Amino acid sequence: MSKYLVTSALPYANGDIHIGHLVEYIQTDIFVRFLKLTGNDAIYMCASDTHGTPIEINAAKKGMTPEEMVAKYNQEHHRDFKNFQIDFDRFYTTHSPETRKHAVNIFENLKKQEFIFTEEVEQYYCPHDKRFLPDRFVRGVCPKCKADDQYGDSCEKCGATYNPTDILNPACSICGNEPVRKTSRHYFVKLEKARPAIEEWINKEGNLEPNVKQWLKSNFLDQELRNWDISRDKPYFGFKIPGEEEKFFYVWMDAPVGYIGTTQKYCDEQGLDFDSWWKPGTDSKIIHVIGKDITYFHTLFWPAMLHYGGYKEPSRVQIHGFLTVNGEKMSKSRGTSVKAATYLNHLDPQYLRFYYAGKLTASMDDIDLNLEDFRFRVNSDLVNKIVNLVSRTTGLLSKRLDSEVSEPAVSIEPVVAQGQASVEAIENAYRNFEFSRALKLIVKLADTTNKYLQDTAPFKIAKTQPDEARAVISGALGIVKGISILLGPVLPEMKSKIEKLLNAEKVWDWQDLDFKLGPRKINKFTHLAQRVDEKKVEAMIQETKEEAAAQEKQLPPEVPEFKKMIEFEDFLKLDLRIGRIISADPVKKADKLLMLVVDLGLEKRQVIAGIKKSFRAEDLIGKKVMIVANLKPRKMRFGTSEAMLLAAENAKGELALLGPVALENPQMKLDPGTTVS
Repeated sequence: MSKYLVTSALPYANGDIHIGHLVEYIQTDIFVRFLKLTGNDAIYMCASDTHGTPIEINAAKKGMTPEEMVAKYNQEHHRDFKNFQIDFDRFYTTHSPETRKHAVNIFENLKKQEFIFTEEVEQYYCPHDKRFLPDRFVRGVCPKCKADDQYGDSCEKCGATYNPTDILNPACSICGNEPVRKTSRHYFVKLEKARPAIEEWINKEGNLEPNVKQWLKSNFLDQELRNWDISRDKPYFGFKIPGEEEKFFYVWMDAPVGYIGTTQKYCDEQGLDFDSWWKPGTDSKIIHVIGKDITYFHTLFWPAMLHYGGYKEPSRVQIHGFLTVNGEKMSKSRGTSVKAATYLNHLDPQYLRFYYAGKLTASMDDIDLNLEDFRFRVNSDLVNKIVNLVSRTTGLLSKRLDSEVSEPAVSIEPVVAQGQASVEAIENAYRNFEFSRALKLIVKLADTTNKYLQDTAPFKIAKTQPDEARAVISGALGIVKGISILLGPVLPEMKSKIEKLLNAEKVWDWQDLDFKLGPRKINKFTHLAQRVDEKKVEAMIQETKEEAAAQEKQLPPEVPEFKKMIEFEDFLKLDLRIGRIISADPVKKADKLLMLVVDLGLEKRQVIAGIKKSFRAEDLIGKKVMIVANLKPRKMRFGTSEAMLLAAENAKGELALLGPVALENPQMKLDPGTTVS
């Protein structure tokens, strides 16, 4: 038996868990439960991923500190996972002293070996938000495949990676404005220098699937590896780089270290030897389960960090694809981006565990949750074949045969032989993440057992030949015992209920796969699972749509969320004046623009304003308005705009131009050019 440390990618503490996320955590939980069931020393480590710009920005929007928001999502995520029977040995946070300690240790070790250097780099800076923009806060057109609306560091469509300054038509993800380029000193890792360790790890048998190795070779290893930027400028929620006050570790520098930090926390709490898991040369096996979108972080950067940082490298990185629903990308508006909590309002978590297991393989192909197929597979394979097998056998024994189990009938032996012959194949399937293959063999065994009961018909002879009927049922219950163990990694709650129902003397494990129950008295039948109700699926979809609609129509907060405060001296720079519109014409080939000429007393200004949908041009002539008169002229496609109108917009999107009203002195004459102060 081996020591296994298994992890899932760390869920980002910035939003709710949905059914797409659950693919990975259910997959990992099944694998870990299988390892434990077969007698291995296995632990499942996970934590909230807590650092980075999105956390910092969204916490401020919610009126919370980053620490408060992280704590909120950590608690909610752990609750959702537990409700889906996902059993972590430790669920922690990356914002911890343990993670900081190991991140700094890796950094210092890389620095000693001259992998770290600093360099002035040009990067995008948003003048509006007054901050440098991390990779994912720049959006634009991919420089390789020209796909629109891609991240500043990688393209979701073609998989290309690039520098943020390479992206075309860049825009700030926070405000949408075009950023400018500024220089800043950053820390880098010489990734090309780490090539020997990276290539050795990638090429080692069993670490990666062959298609992943080929992808890494084609996209990265066939060319010089780019230096990896591991620092970010303030404001940033994260760990400060040693010796720096305004530089922080990039989230991908410390997030995977959360695997190590969580293990440290677990070992400290349990009095275990931390080094036995993460020290190079130990016999532990470290397995990471991740989505394909973060492949290169875990297969290039991470092995290099571990190797040269003084830690054990993973024995396997298991990569899965994305989840589609009904063949399409998940969508809130279509009701298919379902939150974990919303699913649980309507459906049994066992359904999703069973369905995902029936779809999951070792490949990183996307899997599809077809809701009609979901209902059919759960009802057909889980309820009709497995649950009904348990129900019909225990029901007959309880109602008509005094709940007494006897020695099995000889006629069950071919079914037992089939069960015993399938154990090795099922074990190999679980071990190699081929869960769909394991499930097919288990369902096939249930099919055979149901046919056996149909052929032997114990329900027909229970009254006249009770001993023969009891022997047949007892043999079938031995198969039920075996099926519950084989299915245990997928449906742990059902296994526990069957153990209680069949009066198990202990918690069954892989060593109990003899497909024999032995004489005993069984307990009263307990509900295991009902058929999937189509109306409940529809209600789940409807609730998801309503959640999306409510989010879109969310009313403004009672206390307005003001933009960053400015100094009084900044306000004094504005030259606000009264103006009178003396001409107004629609701009040809422009849906929103009007070309205005505004009299400011001593001069006239041309103003191009996006108000065409709210006002008719002829109705504006003669109106007095408020103007920002000292705004630098802006060249546009349709001409130059030499000033700006002031307007207000309500929650319904209705627009009103601001004009002069002398409330204290209605007779006061406010001529064009009058200063507003």
